[in-house]
Amino acid sequence: MLICGETLTDLLLVVRDLSVTFPDSNGGLHALGNVSFDIRPQEFVCVLGPSGSGKSTLLRILAGLLAPTSGTFSFTGGSTSLSVSGQQPRIGVVFQQSNLMPWRTVLENITLPLELEGVNSGEARTKAQELIDLVGLQGFESTWPRDLSGGMAQRVAIARALIHDPDILLLDEPFGSLDALTRERMWSELSRIWQARQKTVLMVTHSISEALFLADRVLVLTQRPGSIKLDLRVDLPRPRPEEIRYTAHFGRLARKLKDAIG
Repeated sequence: MLICGETLTDLLLVVRDLSVTFPDSNGGLHALGNVSFDIRPQEFVCVLGPSGSGKSTLLRILAGLLAPTSGTFSFTGGSTSLSVSGQQPRIGVVFQQSNLMPWRTVLENITLPLELEGVNSGEARTKAQELIDLVGLQGFESTWPRDLSGGMAQRVAIARALIHDPDILLLDEPFGSLDALTRERMWSELSRIWQARQKTVLMVTHSISEALFLADRVLVLTQRPGSIKLDLRVDLPRPRPEEIRYTAHFGRLARKLKDAIG
């Protein structure tokens, strides 16, 4: 939502009245209903909601993988189509599964997006090495995906999504398949990576603690059809140490989110 004194040019993403209905034999499954929100450049926004509320559907629409039934969304407040200064925006996407190509090494998986864009191999390898250093995988450049832990594989997926310098990074429960301890370590890693690159992020999660630890704002969706029930600003200082999760204010924010989810 626009804040007083703010203009569309101050925003990276504008979503207005987005709705999705999937056809079925019972007249259609209404997944999203009139979703509206804005995201500013370099903002980290998490989306929470009950199962089936349309969180992943929302990300698929913004990634250009699914067309909405009605409503509009635009990047940089331009037209109602996907455009940034007349060109397609660069969108990085990371799913719950890393989806690495098993026949390519860590370095080769990360360079793939640049190879598809025709970037010369030397430049692609240099950029990939910078990201390998950023995500803490030095020494694993020649490792095959089968030899990586779940957390390491997701670091590769994040690096691959970042290599073409996206305008926005869409994360669909990227740590959902990890064990609890690895998942919590990855919160700190993602926070560190975001602090270093300052990318705009929209992330779907089922975890209240994950959302509060990572985000500047948390959007809570209602039961299907999902619509925005709460837009909570997370007024916790950055950088956020792990101990912040045990503070009274963190607990109060968590309670607000839990009450909104129901």
